[in-house]
Amino acid sequence: MEFLMGKVLVMPVVPDPKRRKAAPRKGDPRYIEGQRVIVEAMKYLAQSDPTKNKSAIELLSEHFRTQFRMSDSPLS
Repeated sequence: MEFLMGKVLVMPVVPDPKRRKAAPRKGDPRYIEGQRVIVEAMKYLAQSDPTKNKSAIELLSEHFRTQFRMSDSPLS
């Protein structure tokens, strides 16, 4: 079975800044509130019993770092 490979020709286009509309960005208050709730939960767990709650704090910390900073955007 043979596969034929073809060349892809790409013609670059110079972007025109006049065509781009600058829409005002608005933040989502749910994003900030979600971050605040997770931080408050981690503080509470750390103050009540840091050694027993270490795994829960690590879980929340991992969620905070991966979910909020990589997939969520306050400007969505």
